[in-house]
Amino acid sequence: MSFSRRNFLIATGVAAASTTVLSACGNGDKGGSGSKVPSVTGAKTVNIPVGTKADSTGPAPEVPGAVKGGTLYSLDQFDMDHLDPAQIYVSTEGAITVPIMRGLTGYKIDDKGGCTLVGDAATDAGTMKDGGRTWTFTIKDGIKWEDGSDLSMDDVRHTFERLFASFVTEGPRYVQQWLVGGDKYKGPYSGKELDSIEISGRKITFRLTEPRTDFNYTLAMRGYSLVPKKHDTKEKYDKRPFSCGPYKIDSRSIGKSMTYVRNEHWDPKTDSIRNAYPDKFVFQFGFQPIASTDRFIADRGNDQYAMAIFNEVAAERIAQVLTNAKLKQRVLTQVDTVTYYWPINMTRIKDVKVRQAINWAWPHQQLQTIRGGKASTEVATTILSPVTPGYEKFDLYGASTKPGGDPAKAKALLKEAGKLGQKLVIAYQQSDNSVKQAVAIKNALEAAGFEVVNKQIDKSTFYTQIGKIDNDFDLFAAGWSPDWPNGYSVFFPCWSGKNIGDGRSNYAQLNDPGVNKAIDAAAKIADPKAANKAWGKVDRQIMELAAVVPDYHSIRNWMHGSKVGNVVFDAGNTCIALCKLYAKK
Repeated sequence: MSFSRRNFLIATGVAAASTTVLSACGNGDKGGSGSKVPSVTGAKTVNIPVGTKADSTGPAPEVPGAVKGGTLYSLDQFDMDHLDPAQIYVSTEGAITVPIMRGLTGYKIDDKGGCTLVGDAATDAGTMKDGGRTWTFTIKDGIKWEDGSDLSMDDVRHTFERLFASFVTEGPRYVQQWLVGGDKYKGPYSGKELDSIEISGRKITFRLTEPRTDFNYTLAMRGYSLVPKKHDTKEKYDKRPFSCGPYKIDSRSIGKSMTYVRNEHWDPKTDSIRNAYPDKFVFQFGFQPIASTDRFIADRGNDQYAMAIFNEVAAERIAQVLTNAKLKQRVLTQVDTVTYYWPINMTRIKDVKVRQAINWAWPHQQLQTIRGGKASTEVATTILSPVTPGYEKFDLYGASTKPGGDPAKAKALLKEAGKLGQKLVIAYQQSDNSVKQAVAIKNALEAAGFEVVNKQIDKSTFYTQIGKIDNDFDLFAAGWSPDWPNGYSVFFPCWSGKNIGDGRSNYAQLNDPGVNKAIDAAAKIADPKAANKAWGKVDRQIMELAAVVPDYHSIRNWMHGSKVGNVVFDAGNTCIALCKLYAKK
């Protein structure tokens, strides 16, 4: 999709808990000022350290000049497929739930958009023992649910045990994979507890099957946000989660809108991450990027108080907006950590020459133009982004030398394979711009000797559909940023044969013994520099199999209304920091 499936932080490798990590930052100023177009390749990095206990203590620092009150709106394309944290593994779902959900750890945003890993519901970012096989967190006092009841240790235990329930199919699987005994545990609803989760007073201890020095970063994912045992409605929880953050859901019309109002039981003294300036958030869905951009440009009525979770400046309006000094003041421009790509279904396209032919034929330059040019995207040749530590620069399929594609080379490969006329069914998300890109892809692949069928899928269910093992697609529009600061969280979830299954993110269903072995080996390397080098080699190994077509690295351009204050980047959720916004008087 135009917003990556997973948009979280970049890391240096398997780093110790006290080690700083890296994330891409481009033009992070509040107005997106500056005349030069940001470059992904040339983007700088900033340190993202593990914070102290003091950093984890609320309240969050006040935003200079911020005022309380008013309503902020969003103008976005689509509603959320999931709101149950255990099912959340999409960036937009993670972003929109920051004001209502809290985890054990999280990312604290400063007034310039920098971030630090801190304790959220926990008093700090955790204590590691046994080389990372044991992690302990102390839960803060005073955290309450939206009904006024206290966050209990039963709630904390239940949050992690319910991850094993059969109805949880879409969320991250790291904790389930790592907890001792997790391979046999079926969830809490039969009354059984998982022995590797231990409660003592206000402390919770996790015992893991392997050393995970990055476990505290893992728990910052929205997929591990807290759920009250008393109000767990199982499958129904996905439509109406319970809040322990500064806001709660007041109303929701699926596909149309969702409204947050204040949670009067939230105590800012317990929260070092979130401010709560607006009285209300009204998220509005159903707006294509051109429609939302035009409303931002017009800047009338309630749209003066509007921003976007998903929608960026429409490709058709990029030049108009970014060359107009006055309009550009209302654009947040940010180099992202994501690589968007097209996984190739390895169970359907088994011949490597056919997969190579797809790569050689890919119309990178045409697609970049449709997306708005170099101001919004940079052509990709690798799975890792250039701003990701471990990135190795290489180009196996001529995207740099022939960005328009090489149909002759592709057709020759098809002929060698005896597959001229190979049918390809391509799945892409439903939007006006995606349709234009799909047409360009179809034309390029057909010029190379393929027969192409394009399938348009609704955005709100796209990843659910392509995440099914038994699907009818050969290529899928997808994208990925690290789930937390570690190269493991790029390659294990997307490219390890161990992570094939319904709802998983190995969309290509790649199960190559050499790749599996390389991922497992790289995950055990403790030295960050050596780990980064290993992840770069894994990237090349997958590209040699042509299991995917890297498409582009993203440069975000979010526009907003003139009365939205403090629009800064949330690097932990790669979006506008909702809990740092305010409505100007």
